[in-house]
Parts: sequence; structure tokens; C-alpha cells
Amino acid sequence: MSRSVLYTSSPLLASKTPVWRSKFIVAVIALGFLGLAGRAAYVQVFGNAFFQRQGEVRFARTLELPANRGKIVDRNGLILASSVPAASIWAIPEDVDQDKPEVRAKLKQLAKLLDMPQADLLKKLADEDKTFVWIKRQLDWDVGQQIAALDIKGIYQRKEYKRQYPEGEAAAHVVGFTNVEDHGQEGMELAFDKELAGKPGSRRVIKDRLGRVVESVGETVPPVDGKDMQLSIDSKVQFFAYQKLRDQVAAHKAKAGSVVVLDAHTGELLALANYPSYVPDKRQNLTGEQLRNRAITDTFEPGSTMKPFTIGLALESGRVRPGTLVDTTPGRLTITGSTISDTHNYGVLTVEGVIQKSSNVGTTKLAMQMPAREMWETFSAAGFGQKPQIGFPGAVGGRLRPYKTWRPIEQATMSYGYGLSASLFQMARSYTVFAHNGQIIPATMLKSSEPAVGVPVFSPQTADAVRKMLQMAAGPGGTGQKAQTLGYSVGGKSGTARKQVGK
Repeated sequence: MSRSVLYTSSPLLASKTPVWRSKFIVAVIALGFLGLAGRAAYVQVFGNAFFQRQGEVRFARTLELPANRGKIVDRNGLILASSVPAASIWAIPEDVDQDKPEVRAKLKQLAKLLDMPQADLLKKLADEDKTFVWIKRQLDWDVGQQIAALDIKGIYQRKEYKRQYPEGEAAAHVVGFTNVEDHGQEGMELAFDKELAGKPGSRRVIKDRLGRVVESVGETVPPVDGKDMQLSIDSKVQFFAYQKLRDQVAAHKAKAGSVVVLDAHTGELLALANYPSYVPDKRQNLTGEQLRNRAITDTFEPGSTMKPFTIGLALESGRVRPGTLVDTTPGRLTITGSTISDTHNYGVLTVEGVIQKSSNVGTTKLAMQMPAREMWETFSAAGFGQKPQIGFPGAVGGRLRPYKTWRPIEQATMSYGYGLSASLFQMARSYTVFAHNGQIIPATMLKSSEPAVGVPVFSPQTADAVRKMLQMAAGPGGTGQKAQTLGYSVGGKSGTARKQVGK
């Protein structure tokens, strides 16, 4: 019988492994599996909501569905502002393979369609670490379609809306404009931004790492389009007002000018224009001088245009009648050391003649017969010193100091328009007192079909008497004869504003 013996060359294999070591290893492995099971339970059960949110942050997006901004139309329904589809171009720079000759050729065509130097386009695409960059916003829709036809990998576009303003610079200061995000910045676009903007909708989607939509999740909320706004503006009146204003500013070599046209029966604003102006949808190199809505934001001393209110108060209080004589000789009047002068010595004038000739001396003599409080109350009732309640951004109230602070010379100068200030819009509204039978009526920039309900300032008899005087002032022998026009009965009052030049 033979016996075989197994020999090993490794002493480690020959030695007997302790039992505790194998048990320890098994225990460690078991604990590892228990840890993994616990982690799996936490991720899948207890912490599930947290990890779902984290996943959504990385891959789920809520896309805004833009609402179509409401139109702005004039009183006859003609469009002053509307929204049209526009294409906004964006890119993922790392996906644009500029090393390929065919891509470089397409990028050259893209730059031409964008009306952008090719160097500027390549600069936007230079940072390959970016996953999103705007190339150009709000291009014409047909240009966007041509860009899409180029089929450049990494170049994408988004549908947006941009505003168009058919009346251009003529109605710019009324309508205003929006920014690239379609939010109102000036004019009625700003005043009624909430109503015009509507409410955007939303769509919940899942995107891949390149930002491409791969799946829609959840419910789509459709957008609610904005409301249309109908203004009281008449496009034809607005255009001719602006055209004549522009021509007269040039003819008189003025720096700027403004015009306001109000309907004296309804209080509706038919036209408001300023020059210089701007084209609302082409605002490159826009300056503050062009943006200023001078008719509403700028104030000045109204000068002799205040005389009808002083004379109206004298008539209303019964102190004088239209035919009462006022001696303005010798064309000068001194009050507390200050001299008030007329341009000529008009001698003895009737009250009507004081307005017709625009006599500072005659107006002052009438004003000094009345308490300062009565003058202040009349001026305040006519809207001076008060901000116009028209809901338009930037409207100012001018300045009318409390009557208790008036000195005699200040009461005298205020009677013919110096020492207080008002905007052109305030002046135009104040004259509805005489056109509306003694009532001051609320002004509005929205279309209204109902006659305005005014607040009495003078009696109808006083308003009628002052209207006659205003016709005389704009007629033969008056100071405003150039206001006459064929086919219309014209009344008005000239006024001189003094402005400080330099320091």
C-alpha cells in the first residue's frame, strides 16, 4: 500500500484561520448590506419627495407661454399699438461646431440675417462653457424662418411678441413703448400695463442636458391675452397737431414745443404732442430731450393766460361788469416799491378792453380790490396747484402757494400769471371752465360717450362774458389775432412766460 502526502509551499495556507476573523468579515459584509438597504429605503420611501424635487430642478422646467399683449386703439378704432410675432435667437455655444467649413459658411449667412457683424456673432459663441446665450431678440418673424432654414446645430429660436406703433413719432408721448420683455415703460403702455399685459400661461416639461424638451408633464395652463384699450385720441387730430407743432418749432427756431387738444364737452383728450419726439419701436440713441412729455411733466409761469380767471372772479363777485371803466394811465403802477408796466399806455379801458389789450395794470387794479383768499380759491378750483387725475405717469401739479403767504406785490403778479406755475395740460383743462359754462370738467385719456359732469367755478353768465372777451382778444385789435382760422369762431388768450437763462 502506498501513501500520498499533500505538501504546500505557503505557510499562510498551511496555517489555520481563526474562526473569529471569518465571523467578523461576514458581519462587516452583513452590515454593509444593511446600510445599502437602509439607504435604499430612505431614497425610495422616506426621502422620496426630496430626491424627486432635486431631479426636477435638474431636468424639469416650467416654460412660460407668453400672452398676446392687448392693442391700443384710438377713438375710431384705428390701431396705435399692437403686438406681432417675433423670433428671438439663442444658442448653445458648445454645440456649434465652428471647425467645420459648412458651419462657418452658415454662420456667415446667419450674421447677415441678424444684421450683425460676424465678429460680434462669433464673440457670443466663443464661450463654449455656456449652455445658453441670447444672440438677438425680437427679429421679424420671416427673418426667423430664414434662420431656421439654415439648420445650424446649436442655434435655436423662441417665439415672442414685439410691439408695433403705426402712428410713429406723432403719438409717441401718448402711447409710450414697452421693453424687450414686453412690459410698459412709458405713456399708456406703462399706465395700463397690467390690463394690457394679460396673464402668461405655463407648460411643465422635462428637458435633456442640452435643454431640449423630451416630454411634457402635468397640465398646460393656457395664457390669457391682454385687454384692448380704446383711447380718446383722434389719430387725425393727433397727426395734424404734431405736424403743425413740428413746423412751428422749426419756423421759430425753438428748442421744443407742445400742444394739447381737449374736447370741452366730454373732457376727452383728442391730441397731445411734443417736439422733439421719437419713434417708439426704433429707440436707438434715444435722448432725454426726446422722451420728455413736456405737456404733462414741465411747468412754467403761465403769464397773461391767467388774466381771464382774475377778471372772471371780479365779474362773479359783482365788483365790476364787462363795461366798467378801468384807468390804466400812465401804463405803470407801483406797489410796495415794485413797478408793474404795460407795453403801451392804454389809458381808460373797459373790463373787456383789459382782456383784449392784455393790460397788466388794469388786471392788477382789479385784483387788488379782492382778498387774496378769493383769488387762491378760484385758482385752486380751476385746477392750479393740483396734480391732474388722469392716471398718466409723470403728471405734475405745478405750484400755487397758500394765500396767507402772499405779499401785496405777489398777489398783483399772480393776477397776471407770475409767481405760480402750471403744466400745459393744466392750462388746457382750466380753460374748459369758460368753454363749459363755468364748470371745470375732469379730463380723460380714455374714450367716453357721456357728457362730462363738472364742478362749478363761475356762473354760466360769467363764463359767457369771459368767452366774449376771449373772442375779442383773438380778434381785431386783440393780442392773439393769429389764432383766427376760417370756418371757426375762435377765442383765446396770449401769454408770455419768462424763463431764467443761465445762472
